[in-house]
Amino acid sequence: MELEIQKAIIKYGLEDLYNYSDVDVLIVGAGPSGLTSAKYLAEKGFKVLVYEKRLSFGGGIGGGGNMIPKIVVQEEAIPILEDFRIKYKKAEEKLYTLNPAELIAKLAVGAIDAGAKIFLGVHVEDVIVRDNPPRVNGVLWKWTAIELSGLHVDPLYTHSKALVDASGHDAEIVQIAAEKNPELNIAIKGEKSNWSEVSEKLVVDHTGKVAGGLYVTGIAVCEVFGLPRMGPIFGGMLMSGKKIAEIIEKDLRS
Repeated sequence: MELEIQKAIIKYGLEDLYNYSDVDVLIVGAGPSGLTSAKYLAEKGFKVLVYEKRLSFGGGIGGGGNMIPKIVVQEEAIPILEDFRIKYKKAEEKLYTLNPAELIAKLAVGAIDAGAKIFLGVHVEDVIVRDNPPRVNGVLWKWTAIELSGLHVDPLYTHSKALVDASGHDAEIVQIAAEKNPELNIAIKGEKSNWSEVSEKLVVDHTGKVAGGLYVTGIAVCEVFGLPRMGPIFGGMLMSGKKIAEIIEKDLRS
């Protein structure tokens, strides 16, 4: 039986890697904005792949507010919660509370059920860039375990029509693209200190394309555009994910 187990894992696991080596949209980061955008894009019929460097979903959701098992969203995010069938409870004026575990689980299920593919334990090492005009066409990646071990192993490639940085505070993918490819004209301003009510709006407003083929969503937007962070409120993250899906749909269909 052991041999049959191994054959099944290798055959069908490698088949998935083969089939998803070229996608419409590649999202780096399975946090709130990444999973939200994955669902809405997959529902529109795009071939969507999500890479997550950890072996779990959710980004910063799981810790709640300083390990207290509750997070907050504002009223404007309620339609997205309802799209994912996530329960919420009224708290203060125009604020609602959620269970972090439910939010993680249902964002992931929503993305997967819509048709998005998620690979866990993937470290993105570099981006693929082509010129005339300069454009990001995908990534170089290897397994996170290899990266953590310190071994030198050459990465593999994934091509995409749209690459989304949903990597969180460090905006890892945009940082790589900016540092290695000045012709992309990306200026990273750095995240500012907390100002929740201002940042929740600004994150959504600044969500969008940063270079040909490269987009940014979620808290990574703060790092790229010099916006204040916002703490354990996640409505802006969800709305940013939905907005980037709308922007990419328009770009890919034009």
